[in-house]
Amino acid sequence: MSKPHSRRSATNSIAARADPKRARGAKEAESAVLAELRPGQSVELLKELHILTREGKLNQDSRRKLKQVGHLVQFIEKIVAELGAQGEPLTLADHGAGKSYLGFILYDLLLKGQGSGTVYGIETRPELVERSRALAERLGFERMHFLNIAAADATHDAALPERIDIVTALHACDTATDDAIAFGLAKKAQAMVLVPCCQAELAAGLRQSKALQLSRTPLAELWRHPLHTREMGSQLTNVLRCLYLESQGYSVTVTELVGWEHSLKNELIIARHTGQKKRSAGDRLRALLDEFGLTALLPLRYPALAG
Repeated sequence: MSKPHSRRSATNSIAARADPKRARGAKEAESAVLAELRPGQSVELLKELHILTREGKLNQDSRRKLKQVGHLVQFIEKIVAELGAQGEPLTLADHGAGKSYLGFILYDLLLKGQGSGTVYGIETRPELVERSRALAERLGFERMHFLNIAAADATHDAALPERIDIVTALHACDTATDDAIAFGLAKKAQAMVLVPCCQAELAAGLRQSKALQLSRTPLAELWRHPLHTREMGSQLTNVLRCLYLESQGYSVTVTELVGWEHSLKNELIIARHTGQKKRSAGDRLRALLDEFGLTALLPLRYPALAG
C-alpha cells in the first residue's frame, strides 16, 4: 500500500517543481508579446480583435497581422502629428474597414489620448458593422462611428462630415480603392494611405483587347499569358492611380508596407495634398489608357480628366 502513495508523492513533488517553471515560462511569453506592442497599446482591444488570444498570446497569423497594421500606423502617425499641429480635431475615414482592425488601433494609439479626433469605418457587411459598433461602445471609444454603406456611396452620405482629413483603405478589394480615392478627392482629404488589393477590373479590360493589341504592338506580349495579364493589370492599375492623384494636386510616394514574407498584397501608396495639380500626370494617364486600349475607363475611374 505504501508504493502507490510513494508514487503519488513523487508525482506531486515533480508537479510542484514544474509549476514555477511553467509560471516563469508564462511570464516570459507575456513579456515577449508585450515587447511587440506599442507603449500604452490596449491589450484588451487586441484580445477583442482576436489578435491576441484570451490568454494574451500571439499565434503566427496574428503576429503577421499585427506587424502589417503596426507598420501602417507608423506611416499614419507622422501624418496625424503634422495635421494635428494645426490645432483642429482630425477626421479619418477607413474604407473597406472589415473588422476595423486598423480603425480601432489608430484610435487607440493616436486619437484616444488626445481627447479629440473621429474615426469613421465604412463597410458593406452589416454584421461586421454591428460588431464594430458594439465593441466601440464596450471599450468606450465614443468618437468611432461605423457606417453600413459602400465606398462608392460614402461621398454623399449625410452621416459623414463635409470634409475628411485622412482617408485609409487597407486591402480594399479591386475598385473599392478607386472609390476611396474618389471619396478622398471629394472630401478634400489632406492625406490618403492606400494598400490596394485584388486589382481585377483593368486586367479584364486587357484580356478583352488582347487579340487586337497583339497584332498592334509588341508591348502586348507583356500580358499575353494569363498570369502576366493579372500581374500587368495590377501594376498598371496602381500606376494609373498614382498619376491620377498627382494630376489632382497630391504628391505620391509608393513603397512596401512590410517585407514580402509577410504579405504579397504589399504596395503602399501615400498621397499628400499639395494643391499643385500636375498637368503632365493627366496627359500621361490618358496616353497609357490609349496605349493599352482602355480609354473606356477614363470617365468611369478618372472623371476629373474626362472633360
